[in-house]
Amino acid sequence: MRTAGDPNIVAEFGVPRSTALGWLRGEYGPVATTEILDRDTAQLQAENLKLRRCIRMLAAIVRLLVALLRALDVRLDRTRLPEGSAKTRLLGAIDRAQSALPLRGALRVLRLSPSRYHQWRRAEQACELDDQVSCPQSTPTRLTAAEILAIREMVESPEYRHVPTGRLAILVQRLGRVFAAPATWYRLVRERGWRRPRTRVHPAKPKAGVRASKPDELWHIDMTVIRLLDGTKVYLHAVIDNFSRRILAWRVTENFSVATTVTIVQEADRGAATRDESPTLVADAGVENVNSEVDGLIESGLLRRVLAQRDFTFSNSLIEAWWRTLKHQWLF
Repeated sequence: MRTAGDPNIVAEFGVPRSTALGWLRGEYGPVATTEILDRDTAQLQAENLKLRRCIRMLAAIVRLLVALLRALDVRLDRTRLPEGSAKTRLLGAIDRAQSALPLRGALRVLRLSPSRYHQWRRAEQACELDDQVSCPQSTPTRLTAAEILAIREMVESPEYRHVPTGRLAILVQRLGRVFAAPATWYRLVRERGWRRPRTRVHPAKPKAGVRASKPDELWHIDMTVIRLLDGTKVYLHAVIDNFSRRILAWRVTENFSVATTVTIVQEADRGAATRDESPTLVADAGVENVNSEVDGLIESGLLRRVLAQRDFTFSNSLIEAWWRTLKHQWLF
């Protein structure tokens, strides 16, 4: 029938015409002959055992490779292959696998979509498998490898860590090294994973604030404003002891007055537990703490005064923390 090319020849044997046409269009498949029957049983069993060992070995290798790919999370549906050589090797492997696997099965194993595969095939015929052409100046605005290297050096340089990336692009243009827009710099930093240096330049913050070793050694004074329900405001002055965390004196007034500081300091001094030496008053630089009346107390030797963040590096956080506790855990 194949020699004559006529499907009607086998019609007399009851073969449908569509089946005969399929035989004519189809390719010759492997034919089992009687040559294999000429071998004895021992040879066939030995060959069968050898083939089974090869199959087990190949199956073990495939399992190892699949486990390695899964551990490395290598998936073509989420990974780009910009190099044309890698695509060529992959297409060659697919061609060789088609002798045992259909094309759709091979693509399913690689997790490569058919549309992407055929796109690579078309690009291979046009010699355009590389995502980036070899010539760096194929377009007038394309950056060369030297310019990209200069951008990376400036981005990762500790000397320019204080300069934002957008301003750094303008600085490099003024220096005449690379003429690229800030958007190009941001894109290169994002795509290539460059990291700007983030070296800590300021000193480490203290882990613990100033601490007194005995009562009436350090006092903290401050003033806060409290807004009442009717919309009016009152001014609360207080003095707290650093060692015992005890409020030594406090006063609430309707109006702001610098004389209130002098009043509560004198009240705290009258209730002092020890008078071996004058206490040190820690205050901020507010007008209620730095004025002529308080200066008179300092000159009389009643106490000494230090200003937070001016005379020493610590803040007046002890009394400020008490204000926060008073307001948020009780008043509010």
